[in-house]
Amino acid sequence: MNKLWAAFLNSCRGIHVAAATERAVRQELILLVVALPASFLVGMTAWTRIALVSTILLLLAVELLNTAVEKLCDHVNPDHHPTIGRVKDFGSAAVLCALVIVGLVWGTALFERLVSLS
Repeated sequence: MNKLWAAFLNSCRGIHVAAATERAVRQELILLVVALPASFLVGMTAWTRIALVSTILLLLAVELLNTAVEKLCDHVNPDHHPTIGRVKDFGSAAVLCALVIVGLVWGTALFERLVSLS
């Protein structure tokens, strides 16, 4: 149980450090805070609400992984290097894919909510 608790604390510390140092992580945490109550307005079922919030959590997870890759790349080679630049672009592309998922899920849920009101 102690190892599980220690892992949880490490995760919390990671989120705290990322939020303190990375603007994109802060923006996505704010988005998560807004998404929690918004999911009750937009989602018509519990599963829809879970999907809405989960997409934001997925986005945050991908952003954290992208940030970790970028920090590691900068540590390994602080100078500009074409291969490392491509690695960073791959991470950025992963964040873009997650953003598209967020848009699709939220857009579909919002569309369904609006159709149900008419």
